[in-house]
Amino acid sequence: MALQTSPEAPLPVGDVSRLIGGWIDRLGSVWVEGQITQLSRRPGAGVVFLTLRDPSQDISVSVTCFRQVFDRIADVVTEGARVVVLAKPEWYAPRGQLSLRAAEIRPVGIGELLVRLEQLKKSLASEGLFALDRKKPLPFLPQLIGLVCGRASAAERDVLENARRRWPAVRFEVRNTAVQGVHAVNQVVQAVTELDDHPDVDVIIVARGGGSVEDLLPFSDERLIRAVAACRTPVVSAIGHEPDSPLLDLAADLRASTPTDAAKKVVPDVGEELDRVQLLRDRALRTVRGLLDREERGLAHALGRPVMEQPRRMVDERASEIDALAGRGRRVLGHLLDRADSELAHTRARVVALSPAATLERGYAVLQRADGHVVRDPADAGAPGDVLRARVSGGEFAVRVGE
Repeated sequence: MALQTSPEAPLPVGDVSRLIGGWIDRLGSVWVEGQITQLSRRPGAGVVFLTLRDPSQDISVSVTCFRQVFDRIADVVTEGARVVVLAKPEWYAPRGQLSLRAAEIRPVGIGELLVRLEQLKKSLASEGLFALDRKKPLPFLPQLIGLVCGRASAAERDVLENARRRWPAVRFEVRNTAVQGVHAVNQVVQAVTELDDHPDVDVIIVARGGGSVEDLLPFSDERLIRAVAACRTPVVSAIGHEPDSPLLDLAADLRASTPTDAAKKVVPDVGEELDRVQLLRDRALRTVRGLLDREERGLAHALGRPVMEQPRRMVDERASEIDALAGRGRRVLGHLLDRADSELAHTRARVVALSPAATLERGYAVLQRADGHVVRDPADAGAPGDVLRARVSGGEFAVRVGE
């Protein structure tokens, strides 16, 4: 298709369309999987028209087939069914439209779906999207709950009624979406993303009633699983009934068996909480009373002790001891003083008896020369005529040395 064209020599539209058709005609057949979204079987027409859509992306392609090809599976295939088609691309030149001409159509069985889901489950688990350490705890009392569910569905009614019955003041931010079919994945992903971005939403509940494996397939879609795993807000999965287990249950932060169970797990019961508060108040009151009773008994025991009944008793006892010790000290000191006085008297008597004054009183005299030396030997008396001083008991007088 490498052509030489210019603004002056353009190709007509028909030529371009025929060239594109020629290139597409050279393509071979291919097996394609998708979901039937539109099915047109006009009575008497030999061709059946249908639209095949990718359930994970907003992409679809037209498919045509001869009636005898479709009649082989007409009893088991309806709109919304997943099929595998062996088709060859075709180009309708007059309208410039691409379509697939189906030579064989096979419905995707439950067994094949389950095998693919198991493979997807293992792949996502290997990335850690189902790990327990990624799970976020739910708030005790969410102020605003985001709810993704079908419009006017039983799941919506169950969640709202049970939640408000348990806590009348609870508020909801509801996003109604398709919960099965070709538009379910895109709408649910968009709703979850919007609620996760909402600044006041504390927890998100994705709810749906029970259904077949095909009906619940949107909640095992890889796009939805990754969107939920990336949420900052805790997500609760409440899809189907107890036996149902889409992959969303593994990626969510909490799995509820039913929408009613989700309301019970997300919203506390006001009656139970009031009973718990009353129980804690009673327990606290008993504890405080026990402490007061113990302290009162301890105080009564302390006040009943003799020292508290007669607080001066200890002082009086100590005063008596002090008086006794003081008396004993005075007696001991008196004895010591008396003994010292006696010893002093004896010492004084001895001193007096041995003193020179006592000797002088017995009639003795002490001679001293003029220089004050005591005369102890006649030779010390000096020359005749020298004057000496004689000291006697009554005083002193002068004497002269004779020849």
